Amino acid sequence: MTEVQNRHWTLDDIPWERFDRTKVDPEMLRIVKAAAMVEYNGDTYADYLCNVFGDDPEFQDAARRWSLEEVQHGEALSRWAEIADPGFDFEARFADFSQKIQLPVAAEESVRGTRCGELVARCMVEVGTSSYYTALHEATDEPVLREICRRIAQDEIRHYKLFFTHMERYRTIEGLGKIKRLLVGLGRIGESEDDELAYAYYAANNHGEPYNRKRCIRAYMSRTYGFYETHHVERAVTLVLKAVGFTPHGRLSNWIARATCWFMNLRAGRNDPVSV
Repeated sequence: MTEVQNRHWTLDDIPWERFDRTKVDPEMLRIVKAAAMVEYNGDTYADYLCNVFGDDPEFQDAARRWSLEEVQHGEALSRWAEIADPGFDFEARFADFSQKIQLPVAAEESVRGTRCGELVARCMVEVGTSSYYTALHEATDEPVLREICRRIAQDEIRHYKLFFTHMERYRTIEGLGKIKRLLVGLGRIGESEDDELAYAYYAANNHGEPYNRKRCIRAYMSRTYGFYETHHVERAVTLVLKAVGFTPHGRLSNWIARATCWFMNLRAGRNDPVSV
């Protein structure tokens, strides 16, 4: 198969001619620029995964195919951002981001401790991105961005299923229990406020100000969480619980969803003095 055949869609499938500048939300544009940075970095993540799974050609092939789609997400989002903001130079901004954010690509063992744990972490990421792009798809009225986000959200849920399938294989091999998987999952969720997202937001949106991680992550989260609705959170919680081995529906799921919604609403309310 060629690289194009490995993908479910290409940039040519996006109706670029339908772009409507009057429907661009400036706040959404900021977080889309940041998302483009992280997505476009997919090749680097694939290098890391292929080293960690160095003796597993089946997974290595899956990781390379996954990265092709991730990079394409970055290409689509950055192209839209440059149309929406002609002064935005994605290539220059990404060069800054990739120089600052260095992943442990040479590692031969997972930073999560086990291969199963690595795949649990990947499931967490795909759950988050699928929910994120679904929320943006439903929140935007701009036709081109709406279509891009729809396609990316569909890709991300397939990616979740891909990593979940391999996670189940390694769970059987390594015997990683529910509690350990839960701890890995919680750890990965906690990393959502690390330097990667904060600096992606900074690199995409700064105008010469010095980098401040706390300030940037607050700016990113306050804008992002504002686009989520309850059903996005409930769906994400279901998939997270499934990945770590707990019943995806029931009292625990409902409690976590309510607590998550409360937290996200709290963070979304910090929109006033937070800007970059």
